Amino acid sequence: MTEELMTGDNQYVVFKLGREVYGLEISTVLEIIAMQTITEVPGTEDYIEGVINLRGLVIPVFNLHKKFNLPGGEITRLTRIVVVEVEGSNIGMLVDGVSEVVRIPGEVIEPPSKIMNGIDEEYLLGIAKLEDRLVILLDLTKVLRRDDVSMLDNFS
Repeated sequence: MTEELMTGDNQYVVFKLGREVYGLEISTVLEIIAMQTITEVPGTEDYIEGVINLRGLVIPVFNLHKKFNLPGGEITRLTRIVVVEVEGSNIGMLVDGVSEVVRIPGEVIEPPSKIMNGIDEEYLLGIAKLEDRLVILLDLTKVLRRDDVSMLDNFS
Protein backbone atom coordinates (compact mmCIF):
# COMPACT_ATOMS: atom_id res chain seq x y z
CA MET A 1 0.00 0.00 0.00
CA THR A 2 1.30 3.43 -0.86
CA GLU A 3 2.08 6.13 1.71
CA GLU A 4 -0.32 8.40 -0.15
CA LEU A 5 -3.25 6.19 0.89
CA MET A 6 -2.27 6.35 4.54
CA THR A 7 -2.30 10.14 4.73
CA GLY A 8 -5.37 12.32 4.49
CA ASP A 9 -8.74 11.57 2.96
CA ASN A 10 -9.21 10.36 -0.59
CA GLN A 11 -12.45 10.18 -2.56
CA TYR A 12 -13.55 6.93 -4.17
CA VAL A 13 -16.33 5.99 -6.56
CA VAL A 14 -18.01 2.98 -4.94
CA PHE A 15 -19.55 0.23 -7.08
CA LYS A 16 -20.84 -3.32 -6.78
CA LEU A 17 -19.44 -6.34 -8.51
CA GLY A 18 -21.34 -9.43 -7.49
CA ARG A 19 -21.79 -9.41 -3.71
CA GLU A 20 -18.76 -7.23 -3.02
CA VAL A 21 -18.27 -3.48 -2.88
CA TYR A 22 -15.27 -1.92 -4.65
CA GLY A 23 -13.80 1.55 -4.89
CA LEU A 24 -11.83 3.46 -7.52
CA GLU A 25 -9.93 6.66 -6.85
CA ILE A 26 -12.20 9.40 -8.16
CA SER A 27 -9.32 11.01 -10.06
CA THR A 28 -9.26 8.01 -12.43
CA VAL A 29 -12.99 8.12 -13.22
CA LEU A 30 -13.99 10.22 -16.24
CA GLU A 31 -17.70 9.41 -16.21
CA ILE A 32 -20.34 6.83 -15.38
CA ILE A 33 -22.84 5.97 -18.11
CA ALA A 34 -25.88 3.75 -18.40
CA MET A 35 -25.50 0.50 -20.30
CA GLN A 36 -25.50 0.92 -24.06
CA THR A 37 -24.95 -1.24 -27.10
CA ILE A 38 -21.48 -2.74 -27.13
CA THR A 39 -20.00 -3.74 -30.48
CA GLU A 40 -18.09 -7.02 -30.25
CA VAL A 41 -14.53 -7.09 -31.58
CA PRO A 42 -13.34 -10.50 -32.79
CA GLY A 43 -9.97 -11.80 -31.64
CA THR A 44 -9.87 -9.96 -28.30
CA GLU A 45 -9.53 -11.42 -24.81
CA ASP A 46 -12.74 -12.90 -23.40
CA TYR A 47 -12.98 -10.19 -20.72
CA ILE A 48 -13.26 -7.48 -23.38
CA GLU A 49 -16.94 -7.16 -24.21
CA GLY A 50 -16.22 -4.93 -27.20
CA VAL A 51 -16.26 -1.21 -27.88
CA ILE A 52 -18.66 1.70 -27.50
CA ASN A 53 -18.84 5.03 -29.29
CA LEU A 54 -18.71 7.74 -26.65
CA ARG A 55 -19.12 11.14 -28.29
CA GLY A 56 -16.97 10.12 -31.25
CA LEU A 57 -14.36 8.20 -29.23
CA VAL A 58 -14.08 4.43 -29.53
CA ILE A 59 -13.76 3.07 -25.99
CA PRO A 60 -13.02 -0.60 -25.23
CA VAL A 61 -15.23 -2.08 -22.50
CA PHE A 62 -13.87 -4.62 -20.02
CA ASN A 63 -16.13 -7.01 -18.13
CA LEU A 64 -14.68 -7.03 -14.61
CA HIS A 65 -16.53 -10.25 -13.74
CA LYS A 66 -14.57 -12.04 -16.47
CA LYS A 67 -11.33 -10.15 -15.80
CA PHE A 68 -11.38 -11.23 -12.14
CA ASN A 69 -12.89 -14.69 -12.79
CA LEU A 70 -15.95 -13.85 -10.69
CA PRO A 71 -19.37 -15.46 -11.14
CA GLY A 72 -22.35 -13.50 -12.39
CA GLY A 73 -22.14 -10.44 -14.53
CA GLU A 74 -25.63 -10.44 -15.98
CA ILE A 75 -26.70 -7.14 -17.52
CA THR A 76 -29.51 -5.48 -15.53
CA ARG A 77 -31.08 -2.03 -15.43
CA LEU A 78 -28.51 -1.11 -12.75
CA THR A 79 -25.48 -2.13 -14.85
CA ARG A 80 -23.18 0.81 -15.57
CA ILE A 81 -20.10 1.47 -17.64
CA VAL A 82 -17.48 3.32 -15.59
CA VAL A 83 -15.17 5.13 -18.00
CA VAL A 84 -11.70 5.53 -16.53
CA GLU A 85 -8.34 6.89 -17.65
CA VAL A 86 -5.33 4.70 -16.95
CA GLU A 87 -1.85 5.46 -18.24
CA GLY A 88 -3.24 7.63 -21.02
CA SER A 89 -5.89 5.14 -22.18
CA ASN A 90 -9.64 5.51 -21.75
CA ILE A 91 -11.48 2.28 -21.00
CA GLY A 92 -14.95 1.34 -19.90
CA MET A 93 -15.54 -1.18 -17.16
CA LEU A 94 -18.84 -3.01 -16.74
CA VAL A 95 -20.00 -2.99 -13.12
CA ASP A 96 -23.22 -4.19 -11.48
CA GLY A 97 -24.09 -0.74 -10.16
CA VAL A 98 -22.52 2.47 -8.87
CA SER A 99 -23.73 3.59 -5.46
CA GLU A 100 -21.87 6.70 -4.34
CA VAL A 101 -18.74 8.77 -3.99
CA VAL A 102 -17.27 8.43 -0.52
CA ARG A 103 -14.39 10.10 1.30
CA ILE A 104 -12.21 7.48 2.99
CA PRO A 105 -9.64 8.48 5.61
CA GLY A 106 -6.25 6.88 5.06
CA GLU A 107 -6.15 5.46 8.57
CA VAL A 108 -9.07 3.07 7.87
CA ILE A 109 -7.36 1.48 4.85
CA GLU A 110 -5.65 -1.84 5.51
CA PRO A 111 -3.27 -3.64 3.16
CA PRO A 112 -4.88 -6.48 1.19
CA SER A 113 -4.97 -9.75 3.08
CA LYS A 114 -2.93 -12.72 1.93
CA ILE A 115 -6.09 -14.83 2.20
CA MET A 116 -8.23 -12.74 -0.18
CA ASN A 117 -10.57 -14.89 -2.20
CA GLY A 118 -11.66 -13.92 -5.69
CA ILE A 119 -9.55 -11.28 -7.37
CA ASP A 120 -5.78 -11.40 -7.33
CA GLU A 121 -4.20 -9.44 -4.47
CA GLU A 122 -1.96 -7.59 -6.94
CA TYR A 123 -5.04 -5.70 -8.23
CA LEU A 124 -5.73 -4.18 -4.81
CA LEU A 125 -4.62 -0.94 -3.18
CA GLY A 126 -6.14 -2.00 0.10
CA ILE A 127 -9.37 -2.59 1.97
CA ALA A 128 -11.23 0.26 3.63
CA LYS A 129 -12.95 -0.60 6.90
CA LEU A 130 -15.99 1.67 7.07
CA GLU A 131 -18.57 1.53 9.87
CA ASP A 132 -21.12 -0.50 7.93
CA ARG A 133 -19.03 -2.35 5.30
CA LEU A 134 -15.69 -3.14 3.73
CA VAL A 135 -14.72 -1.50 0.44
CA ILE A 136 -12.10 -3.21 -1.72
CA LEU A 137 -9.94 -0.50 -3.33
CA LEU A 138 -8.68 -1.34 -6.82
CA ASP A 139 -5.36 -0.33 -8.35
CA LEU A 140 -6.29 0.32 -11.99
CA THR A 141 -2.68 0.37 -13.16
CA LYS A 142 -2.46 -3.27 -12.05
CA VAL A 143 -5.93 -4.25 -13.28
CA LEU A 144 -4.94 -2.94 -16.71
CA ARG A 145 -1.76 -4.88 -17.49
CA ARG A 146 0.87 -3.98 -20.09
CA ASP A 147 -0.53 -6.42 -22.65
CA ASP A 148 -3.95 -4.81 -22.18
CA VAL A 149 -2.43 -1.39 -22.86
CA SER A 150 -0.72 -2.58 -26.06
CA MET A 151 -3.97 -4.20 -27.18
CA LEU A 152 -5.81 -0.91 -26.51
CA ASP A 153 -3.57 0.81 -29.06
CA ASN A 154 -5.54 -1.12 -31.69
CA PHE A 155 -8.73 0.71 -30.65
CA SER A 156 -7.40 4.25 -31.05
